[in-house]
Amino acid sequence: MRLQRYKFFVRNANLFLVFFAYLQKNVYLCKVFFENDSIMKKLVLLTLCLCTGLLCLQAGTPDRRYVGGDISLLPQYEKHNSYYKDASNKKINNLLTWFVETCGWNTFRVRIFVHPDGSDLAVCQTTEYVTALGKRIKDAGAYFMLDIHYSDTWVDATHIQAPAAWKGASAEVMADSVANYTHQVLQALKAAGAAPDLVQVGNEIMYGLCGIKVAPYTRQDSNWDGYLGLLRAGCNAVRDELPEAKIIIHTDRPSNTGYNKFYYQKLLDGGVDFDIIGLSYYPFWHGYLTDEQVKAKSDKNNLVKAIKQLATDFPDKKVQIVECAYNFMNWPTSGVNYDTRDVWACSKSGQYQFVKDLVDALEPLDNVDGINYWFPEEAGNGDDSNWNAGGATVMASWLNRGFWDLNQTSNGHAINRTAAPTEANPAENVCAPYYMKNFLINVASGCEPVAGKQQQTDTRKIIRNGQILVIKGDKLYDLLGREQ
Repeated sequence: MRLQRYKFFVRNANLFLVFFAYLQKNVYLCKVFFENDSIMKKLVLLTLCLCTGLLCLQAGTPDRRYVGGDISLLPQYEKHNSYYKDASNKKINNLLTWFVETCGWNTFRVRIFVHPDGSDLAVCQTTEYVTALGKRIKDAGAYFMLDIHYSDTWVDATHIQAPAAWKGASAEVMADSVANYTHQVLQALKAAGAAPDLVQVGNEIMYGLCGIKVAPYTRQDSNWDGYLGLLRAGCNAVRDELPEAKIIIHTDRPSNTGYNKFYYQKLLDGGVDFDIIGLSYYPFWHGYLTDEQVKAKSDKNNLVKAIKQLATDFPDKKVQIVECAYNFMNWPTSGVNYDTRDVWACSKSGQYQFVKDLVDALEPLDNVDGINYWFPEEAGNGDDSNWNAGGATVMASWLNRGFWDLNQTSNGHAINRTAAPTEANPAENVCAPYYMKNFLINVASGCEPVAGKQQQTDTRKIIRNGQILVIKGDKLYDLLGREQ
């Protein structure tokens, strides 16, 4: 309701000002209004308020920020009897609402496939599945980010296959399929009260989509006309169905400034309508975070440097880290481009430090408005898995990047922590998911900490769903002191 009133006054401010000017010119109406002291005072007060509001709008308003994670497998873990424990080793009854109420997360990402092909237990996100989870996200008061793969299985830089039902179609027919499918999915979500707030048109699509290949550099076999047609079709469908939603184009070469500029400029030149540059960031594939970390390295590329360059190259576009993660055990050994264990150990402490460093590095950057951790709910294979009778029920293997211990136990999965929390050393100092809310504290937007940032136990202010909340230790309060 507050947002509706705000929009009403903003949209009609000029009408109020014109009406006031008209009164000044019309003798009869002026006489009526000026002789009626009460009416005149109200009108002048309203006009002054509107003028002040318009000046504030011109000076800039606080940018909305998003922090959270991709929880696409949470319903499966819940279905198969997995449960989670918090930093105090207490059972979490509802992980989604715990993320919101305890950790201050305000955004959740969910992937969707056209017809999941059954090749992977983790590829199970049908329209029905996503609708139910999306409704839960919205009911929790959080933002819902939809990640449309436009495929029957995983899509990334090396896998750009079209859904089986679309294969062999021309680029024009494929674009129609993209548009029709996008309309169908969004209409279903809207009808269920689960309309997304952010929509990814494709997942890690710098090298192609639906079988149409491109590259972030000049290459003869790139079919940019066909590819851009797919993206225009998808983005236009989102705009038609959800005019207020933010559209994200997601790529996976976050630190390569040349690739980023070439690729996103191609999209803009090709008439693709989008709002946010979405990046994946996994240090073992993408390298280090800051200039300090690469000082003695031969490869000087790093995430912060690249994001600052994006602010120069595309000043009208926000940037989000829509995927990030770090191993707390079993360092990956195949397909790894960087060994960043000299900065972040492959341990629970190292994972915490990675998340803290990422949040601290990106929080001051005005063009960054989102961080989403990938697969925070990872909890092994499913607690009802029976390897003697069919194997895993949720995941066939461990990725070792989530925030909980993966071992199947009768008393739930313990959260990764560097130490037990105390009053002097609260949970956000020892557990990564608790710390992530600090990204919402943006000095540039006026939500600065009450005390210095160096003291992690200080009282802080954040914005969540347009409301200013105060963080005290592990708890959130509104400005009237009511615990949230």
